[in-house]
Amino acid sequence: MANTPHGGVLKDLFARDLPRQTELLAESETLPALVLTERHLCDLELILNGGFSPLEGFMTEQDYNGVVKDNRLASGLLFSMPITLDVDQKQIDQLGLKAGARITLRDSRDDRNLAILTIEDIYRPDKVNEAKNVFGSDDDTHPGIKHLFSTAKEFYVGGKLEAINRLEHYDFLDLRFTPAELRSHFSKLGWQKVVAFQTRNPMHRAHRELTVRAARSQQANVLIHPVVGMTKPGDIDHFTRVRVYKALIARYPNGMAALALLPLAMRMGGPREALWHAIIRKNHGSTHFIVGRDHAGPGKNKNGKDHYGPYDAQTLVQQYQEELGIKMVEFQEMIYLPDRDEYQPANEIPEGTRTMNISGTELRNRLRTGKEIPEWFSYPEVVKALREQNPLPREKGFTVFMTGFQNSGKDQIARALQTTLNQGGGRPVSMLLGETVRSELSPELGFSRADRDLNISRIAYVASELTRAGAAVIAAPIAPFEQARKQARELIEKSGPFFLIHVATPIEYCEKSDRRGIYKAARAGQIKGFTGVDDPYEAPTQADLVVDVEKQNVRSIVHEIILLLESNGLLDRF
Repeated sequence: MANTPHGGVLKDLFARDLPRQTELLAESETLPALVLTERHLCDLELILNGGFSPLEGFMTEQDYNGVVKDNRLASGLLFSMPITLDVDQKQIDQLGLKAGARITLRDSRDDRNLAILTIEDIYRPDKVNEAKNVFGSDDDTHPGIKHLFSTAKEFYVGGKLEAINRLEHYDFLDLRFTPAELRSHFSKLGWQKVVAFQTRNPMHRAHRELTVRAARSQQANVLIHPVVGMTKPGDIDHFTRVRVYKALIARYPNGMAALALLPLAMRMGGPREALWHAIIRKNHGSTHFIVGRDHAGPGKNKNGKDHYGPYDAQTLVQQYQEELGIKMVEFQEMIYLPDRDEYQPANEIPEGTRTMNISGTELRNRLRTGKEIPEWFSYPEVVKALREQNPLPREKGFTVFMTGFQNSGKDQIARALQTTLNQGGGRPVSMLLGETVRSELSPELGFSRADRDLNISRIAYVASELTRAGAAVIAAPIAPFEQARKQARELIEKSGPFFLIHVATPIEYCEKSDRRGIYKAARAGQIKGFTGVDDPYEAPTQADLVVDVEKQNVRSIVHEIILLLESNGLLDRF
């Protein structure tokens, strides 16, 4: 039979508030509204559906202090992670936040009212104390500590919630179960014992072997319960990971495993996080929980050492094993034995046995370069899903961003480069010439510093989206200011490679070869704010390539750009 919820009762606030939802919704429209961050939304969803039972709201100061100090709520119940709603003084003043007040909590994504919070207290936390007790240090290389000091606001608001609307999700709806729904699902399947497996990464053959062994050792079924809320910065997106999990499920013995998604905002809190994860899985109906090596660890600290020991999480969960009410299943790292074509726990392998492994760094390198990923490490369908999200460099989009004076030759270079890339084929090529963008994308803008910067930010946004879609983007604005170019690079590099080309043709040559008479008009005062005449141009200090049409012809410049792209693996041939 599925485990009883933590504290004995599943705190599903929708079940409790169902008859009142209509009147609560009407009331919510009359109250001041606090718009929630992505992390708040993750926490709110799991409070409202009972995933954080016994919580019925965001922690008051008494609950917060007990959890930070002793892993206990004011009631004495075990709970290891502070669940807080942070605000600043401006929000307190504008919304009239005070004890006894009621406020609406609103979804930042679609402006829907989700719940009403009755404020019990507003308090200023000791963040240094929170960092040291919850995360074990105040080292801000830890993502949880960095959030605490850099993002979380100075006050916390505590109080109970009344549910109005569920958060809307549009992806993988067949895999999104509330705790009550998952418990019902287990009952329907006839599962008596359920081993939950926490993951925020893609799963490979070692993970499959680990979970199958865990299930067989406990004569149980397996719940793959990955986090799809907020994980560690740099983690693989959840869309890719879920496709991997769905592919892997078919590799389990028939009827052994199920997949469900958890909208959790991880704190990467190591031992404390493992205890928290166990409570959450208990609320979702699991009877057993796998705690492996480095559970929920964030990696290295500022001294180059792991924030937590490899088995610290197991030690803490074991300490509360009896009280916790969900059995921990300990597992060490699984190692492949090529001579036997099987995986074994590291502590069961005799010394001198031949082993093989692929590290996370090596896996990323193989995905990046297209090298083989052997079947002993991962299944073909899993590799296929990962490769789809990790295209080879020659399959990725990129942006070539040219900057220079009016009539510097950048437009001619851009057109010639477009022709050359189209000739090679392999990806669509998009052109964003300065004058074209001005007439089509920014016709209302003038030539003030602010308007110039806004024009470049628009170009960068369009280029980033096209790059993300796999296009080769050629942008050729004047872009006279270093800060705007830097911001463009930062935005576009989130989508793919960015190359800054400084077309450093001297202004004297630009002016001498100007057949349109634009410089002449600027010198005569007929055009105001003209770059190089009465407006500055800040030459790039870190261009990827510097060219000059006074000294080079367009064809040789295009060849240099092609060589640059080819050396970065972006072109098969030229």
